[in-house]
Amino acid sequence: MDKDLLIKALTKFLLGVIVLGLLLFFPAGSLHYWQGWLLMGILFVPMAVVGIVMMAKNPELLRKRLNAKEKEAEQKSVVAMSGLLFVTAFVLAGLNWRFCWWVLPNWMVWMAAGLFIASYLLYVEVMRENTYLSRTVEVQDNQEVIDTGLYGIVRHPMYMATTVMFLTMPLVLGSPISFLIMLGYIPVIAKRIANEEEVLEKGLEGYQDYKKKVRYKMIPFLW
Repeated sequence: MDKDLLIKALTKFLLGVIVLGLLLFFPAGSLHYWQGWLLMGILFVPMAVVGIVMMAKNPELLRKRLNAKEKEAEQKSVVAMSGLLFVTAFVLAGLNWRFCWWVLPNWMVWMAAGLFIASYLLYVEVMRENTYLSRTVEVQDNQEVIDTGLYGIVRHPMYMATTVMFLTMPLVLGSPISFLIMLGYIPVIAKRIANEEEVLEKGLEGYQDYKKKVRYKMIPFLW
C-alpha cells in the first residue's frame, strides 16, 4: 500500500469534513441542523467507500482524483468561481435554517437526497468506465478516447452527474435560496467544458471524430 497516497487521501477527506461542517453549522448556530448532517452523511460516507475501493483496486486513479491543481489558466478561474458559489450556498443554507427564511418541507429534502445518491452512483460508474479521469483538464500519456457506455450517450457524463449532485445539495439542505445561487454553476461548467474540449481536440487523437459520433455534451437530445 502507498502510505503517502493514503495519508494524502485521509488528510483531504478529513479537511473536507471539517470545512463543510464549519460552513454549515457555524452559520446555522446549532448542531441540530439535521439537513446539514444528512448532506454530510450522503456525501462523505460514499466518498469514503469509493476512496477505499480505489486505494485497493486503482490507486493511480485515486492519485489523479486527489490532484486538483489546474494547469490551464481558464480552468483556474473556473475553480475559483465554483469555490465561491459553494461557500456562498453553504453559508446561506445555514443562515436560512437558523432564521427560517424559506425552508423546504422534509419530503422534498428526502427526495433531493435520493436524487443526490442516484447521481453519485452514476458518477461512480463513470469512474469505472474511464480510468483517465483526472480532476484537472489535461491530456495524459497514452490516453485514449472512451466512446462506450455512458460515453456513447454524452461526451461528459461525469459533469452530467456532478452537476445534478451540486444542484441537489442545496435542496438536501432545505434551502431554495442556496439552490438559486448554485444555478450559477451551469454557466461555469459550460465554460469548463468548452475549454476542455478545445484542449482535447488539440492533444487527444480521435477526439474530433468522437465529437461527430456523440453529438451531445451533457444532456441527451438537448445539449
